[in-house]
Amino acid sequence: MFSGIVETTSKTQALLESSHADLLRFTLSRPQNFTDLHIGDSVACNGVCLTVEAFTDKDIQFALGKETLKVTGWTPEGIKTMTWNLERSLKLGDRIHGHIVTGHVDFVGQVTQSDAGPESLSLRISFPFEQSPYFWPKGSVCLNGVSLTLNEVGENFFEVHLIPETLKTTNLGTLKPGDRVNVEIDSFARGWVHYFKEKGTPRGTSLR
Repeated sequence: MFSGIVETTSKTQALLESSHADLLRFTLSRPQNFTDLHIGDSVACNGVCLTVEAFTDKDIQFALGKETLKVTGWTPEGIKTMTWNLERSLKLGDRIHGHIVTGHVDFVGQVTQSDAGPESLSLRISFPFEQSPYFWPKGSVCLNGVSLTLNEVGENFFEVHLIPETLKTTNLGTLKPGDRVNVEIDSFARGWVHYFKEKGTPRGTSLR
């Protein structure tokens, strides 16, 4: 489990050969503050929960399975040049400054609009219409592993506003129209929608 508060960013170091066609291994530069790593640990990488397979003082090794590659659309060429948002898993007793994030990407959205202010950035992200019940103003969403608040929501888009700290510590500031971004639906929103689909909606409300 994660909080969606990115600790740092990192770059891909190398792609590794694999004997399985549906498995892609790679290493990324190990951040200096990641001093407590163990084999089997979970690290959110651009919002995807990945397992540490090996590590040295300089790098961390992960494997991407078939389902992860399918959902994210990641390719070897894309991974080579990727900048990664990184967050280690939560510890019991930690403050949760974002919202509960699982690291399981639901779909890939597309940036359709980017409006930069003096020190901030607003992004409009498109999503499939069938996902619309999960998004509403002031709700939560996770983009590339970053916990954000939804400002405006339409039938097939939502908008988020990025503050200076988010732009400084994540890769979201590099996004431009046409870029793709990993989207994880808020677990509470998923549960709420599922409940009303099963039990029926209260009078006067609707699920889009």
